[in-house]
Amino acid sequence: MEVTVRKSSRNTLAPKRLQYFEEDSTTKPTRRKRNENGGLSAYELERLENIRQNQAFLSSINLYQCRWPGYSFVCLIFKFSPTKKPSGPLPMKAVNMETGDELPSELMQLFSEVQLYCSTLKTMRLTEERVAKVVKDRIFSAAFHPCSSSLLLAAGDKGGRVGLWKLGGDWGDDGVLLFEPHTRPVCCMAFSPAHPTQLLSLSYDGSLRCMDVEKSVFDDVYNAQDALKTFDFMSHDSLTMVVGSLYGDVAIVDRRTPGNSHESLHSLDPKSLRCVSVHPLQRHYFAVAESRVVSIYDSRRLNKNKSQAVSQLHGHSLSISSAYFSPWTGNRVVTSCLDDNIRSEPKHSACICSSTFPCRQNMQTGRWLSKLSAVWDPKQEDCFVVGSMLKPRRVQVYHQSGKLQRSFMDTENLSTVLSVTAFHPTRNALLGGNASGRMHVFSD
Repeated sequence: MEVTVRKSSRNTLAPKRLQYFEEDSTTKPTRRKRNENGGLSAYELERLENIRQNQAFLSSINLYQCRWPGYSFVCLIFKFSPTKKPSGPLPMKAVNMETGDELPSELMQLFSEVQLYCSTLKTMRLTEERVAKVVKDRIFSAAFHPCSSSLLLAAGDKGGRVGLWKLGGDWGDDGVLLFEPHTRPVCCMAFSPAHPTQLLSLSYDGSLRCMDVEKSVFDDVYNAQDALKTFDFMSHDSLTMVVGSLYGDVAIVDRRTPGNSHESLHSLDPKSLRCVSVHPLQRHYFAVAESRVVSIYDSRRLNKNKSQAVSQLHGHSLSISSAYFSPWTGNRVVTSCLDDNIRSEPKHSACICSSTFPCRQNMQTGRWLSKLSAVWDPKQEDCFVVGSMLKPRRVQVYHQSGKLQRSFMDTENLSTVLSVTAFHPTRNALLGGNASGRMHVFSD
């Protein structure tokens, strides 16, 4: 008898995509080909019953059955159900601490610090009595006196004037005294931290002067041929300073040396120099805003020509208007730029890391307004303030992460851009100066 051998379909079928589906316990077993007598043997019946029971078990434990068309077999493909912690509140236990140990008390203090700071900002208001015309022209610089008994502040304008304003004072014009120590814009000023009776002011006319209330005189501290742009104190006694010219030179000035010249003069970037900021702890380091780059220099390694920076901060695409070290540790540098970015850069030792927290802000003030600059709150290591071009007019406070903490607005008493801003060193007070010589003070 001749036997015909049937070829397996495995060799003729093209590969097909697996189909995955979940079987339930009611799935009927695949019917097998009957034998020649039209029935199934006892062995086959037992085998099919075993398959049915296996499928029911696999379905009950959430396993998938996979089937290839034309075949039937079982694969162990798990249907994962992610494990969860019990619903409801969970105790805050650190897994790397001993059982029963409490969380560090400093943790709550650190977490609540910014929250308390925001609550403090909400108590600060602007009133009609806290607005005054302090100088005659556009304000280029301003500063709070460190005294806490009263709010006393100074402003420098485009015409070289310096105004002193005591809120609620009865001298001069509504508490304002006006002086003319310079002939061109007063672009930088600061009260001496070590000698609170002294206010130092710097001008485009090339002079750095010290208003000494005890002597009742504007001392001639430093006189340069080029226009001066910026300065900062390099020593705790405020007698040594770094002074930057508009054209890229920095001078080291020691007020103990007779005369009004520098100790040394160093060329940095011949194109421009916008701002200098001395590190609060390692005072031999200072940051300089040079065009599109912020460079950090070591005053012990300066050369007469082309001094080499120990570190640089890149990332801005247009001219940088300011760069300041954070007030307590100097671990960060906040920069303002015409590319509409404010960046808070982490700094380690003399090196600046590349990770940043940019904050978008319209910095296009035009030619009639002073440039917007982000400046730190001296009472808070991680928050800074900057004016705004938004309407209604406002002043904004940001965390170093870029998160907005507070917008100071007052539709009745504030209707202009406050380009120049500064926080009081000890009190809850914030000043803002505009292009008409008016000062606004938000305070508790």
